[in-house]
Amino acid sequence: MALYTATSLKSELNDRGWRLTPQRETILQVFQNLPKAKHLSAEELYHLLQGEGENISLSTIYRTLKLMARMGILRELELAEGHKHYELNQPYPHHHHHLICVRCNKTIEFKNDSILKTGTKTAQKEGYHLLDCQLTIHAVCPACQRALLPI
Repeated sequence: MALYTATSLKSELNDRGWRLTPQRETILQVFQNLPKAKHLSAEELYHLLQGEGENISLSTIYRTLKLMARMGILRELELAEGHKHYELNQPYPHHHHHLICVRCNKTIEFKNDSILKTGTKTAQKEGYHLLDCQLTIHAVCPACQRALLPI
């Protein structure tokens, strides 16, 4: 999986009968410029864009995030907050997984090559084209475990 540029996104969208709108290009740029380990929900992206003077509706953001996730550009993450977050879908060796505390929502990213290798091998065996392979582990972090202990 390659990193997307505006040109490659435009080409792939055109191949599918869609256009590269200014809104789609802006959203791609936001994710390309996010710091490592940063995830955004649709609402967070909306507020970020509003703060930058961009006038993109929340419904357009939701549709664009879903489209880019289906295309494999973004990873759709089910984090502990009860709503989806998104991040740029990075190719190997930047591919990672998530360990999430279900009490405080602390998220740790980790790498495990065997998960990606198994996903790739399984997809190839079945004739699929792999877009993403992710493991999300829901657990309780040490701090929250200590807080649950009786005094």
